[in-house]
Amino acid sequence: MIDLTSLISLLQLEKKDTHHFVGQNYKTAWGRVFGGQVLGQSLHAAYQTVPNDRIAHSMHGYFILGGDIDIPIDFHVDAIRNGRSFTTRRVVAYQDGKAIFNMAASFHLNEKGADHQITMPNVLTPEILLTDIQQAESLKEDDPERYQHLMMAHPQVFEFRPVGKAIYLETENKPPQSHIWFKTKEKIRANTPLKHQLLAFASDYSLLLSATLPHRKDFKTQKIYYASLDHALWFHRDFEIDNWLLYSIESPSASNARGYARGSIFDRSGKMIASVSQEGLMRKFK
Repeated sequence: MIDLTSLISLLQLEKKDTHHFVGQNYKTAWGRVFGGQVLGQSLHAAYQTVPNDRIAHSMHGYFILGGDIDIPIDFHVDAIRNGRSFTTRRVVAYQDGKAIFNMAASFHLNEKGADHQITMPNVLTPEILLTDIQQAESLKEDDPERYQHLMMAHPQVFEFRPVGKAIYLETENKPPQSHIWFKTKEKIRANTPLKHQLLAFASDYSLLLSATLPHRKDFKTQKIYYASLDHALWFHRDFEIDNWLLYSIESPSASNARGYARGSIFDRSGKMIASVSQEGLMRKFK
């Protein structure tokens, strides 16, 4: 579990020199470094090396090795290019001298141009929905061990309200689509870089799970190993992370023990603020 103050502290890395930063780890219940943590921290490292008038418009990362939550992570930033309107950075994360993650990020000046977007899905509003934790209350008596595991794994900083049943509670096969409202539980006045880092952290939740929806009947009786392989995030428009955001997710394909999912994130007014894409491992334990 983690609160907002702890998360912000976790994302704000210790600066060793101009292009070297060190970060600590969110103590996950599953014993490996959480992908969203590394996404947010690597973006923080990159932001420290670009001019203040540049904001991230995209980041593309690959998870190379599972991270050890007991070992600090070294982030090394490579200043690939400093252009007149675009700035490009590469970030490689290391533990014990081995690369566990690498990312490319691009930053852009604020610039006027063409503007259009897709329409936000028409779904139930968050006020009339239960949180995923409220939905899991029945497990307290039916499966207390699983309930405790869910409580330990759930970050306290965000509130998630699924439109429909939470995916991890689903036992029937469904089309590979999901919609989830989310926001920080606490109000926060954050600048754009911090909002981007918090969104990167949150964007790793529920994305890969959406690829399991057509297979819930099989997966509920089997032990499945999940791991993010790559993750891409595009920032389209400004937003507030403490106001409700809708994560609209679909999984077009799953094959060869990998699931692919993509998501669009909208604010409450229907403005599309970000796009996300991820492929992850969904391997049955033998």
